[in-house]
Amino acid sequence: MNYPKIFLQKGKEISLYRRHHWVFSGAIAKSDTGIENGGLVSVYSSKNEFLGIGHFSQGSIMVRIISFEEREIDSEFWKERISSAFALRKSLGLTENSETNVYRLVHGEGDLIPGLIVDFYNGTAVIQAHHVGIHRHVEDIAQALKAVYGDQMKGIFDKSAETLPKNLEIESNEWIWGKAETDLVQEYGATYKIDWEKGQKTGFFIDQRENRKLVSTYSKGKKILNTFCYSGGFSVLALQEGAKEVHSVDISAKAIELTEENVKLNSGFSGKHQSIVVDVVKYIREIGDDFDLIVLDPPAFAKNIKARHNAVQAYKRLNAEALRKIKPGGILFTFSCSQVVDKNLFNHTITAAAMESKRKVKILHHLSQPADHPVNIFHPETEYLKGLVLYVE
Repeated sequence: MNYPKIFLQKGKEISLYRRHHWVFSGAIAKSDTGIENGGLVSVYSSKNEFLGIGHFSQGSIMVRIISFEEREIDSEFWKERISSAFALRKSLGLTENSETNVYRLVHGEGDLIPGLIVDFYNGTAVIQAHHVGIHRHVEDIAQALKAVYGDQMKGIFDKSAETLPKNLEIESNEWIWGKAETDLVQEYGATYKIDWEKGQKTGFFIDQRENRKLVSTYSKGKKILNTFCYSGGFSVLALQEGAKEVHSVDISAKAIELTEENVKLNSGFSGKHQSIVVDVVKYIREIGDDFDLIVLDPPAFAKNIKARHNAVQAYKRLNAEALRKIKPGGILFTFSCSQVVDKNLFNHTITAAAMESKRKVKILHHLSQPADHPVNIFHPETEYLKGLVLYVE
């Protein structure tokens, strides 16, 4: 093992002793010359103590640690990490589940692999590398996936082109091994079509699985509004559990097409579902007060700290409008996936929206991401999804 070395300034090693995975640019004192963007480096303290091995990249986060042990980052390393991630999902009952065959296998730092996402869709693995260092190992990662899954793995799709800088030579997403046998998956018995090639993220918002199930338990006999619906995940499960009527709303016509297709895949919902292509905020301003349950699951309003203030104001306006319009005795499911908006700030924002709406509001549930999106106790940034279930008098 002979990786280029980076030395930290005095006192900056403390975060790595605590097993946090990021080294910020301001922490670096000096480094070997000629380090390539995405290359592996060894990180040392100012006293020449080994701290970890990670990928180097220019930017605010200059090193992402993938091992706190001195070792070769070879095919065996990737097999160990993928096997460990699989073992967790097996313990959760996801790897051989007759009702659910879609789940997240690797969740970045949550599985000790910064920058790597792997989602499993009924025999197909979809890889997303979020920095060039990880993408350099994509073939080793694919081999590890094949070794861990065996015959259960049918195809591996690399969807990293949209998450990596445009100046790299990754021009398109591609199959790196095999092909999918099906684009249909099951979640709690409901069937969904997944578009991992052209859809958002890796094709499906897997992180809302348990929250979709919770919505369904409140759905029987209810009139429901599902906003920012994307592929209709909340809508399908709500209909499956006896919703009287569901309206699915998204500004994207392609999302609405996928929603309608997923509703049709699950029989018996004729006449109970409507889908609308429209701006969600404008639509909510114009609805009546006859919805029993509303789901607010917007995209990340803030992708960096500079956008946080405007994002908070947007969450407040959206939630205040929904709280004003929901039927007395109604249930509001509201979410934020903006990592820079933490749980406390989100809760305070929804409280402000409730005050503005002049409605009596009670919190029934605090929601988060499911267990296949584990939060690394040493790296709190892996917790990003937060939500509240509100009862509105």
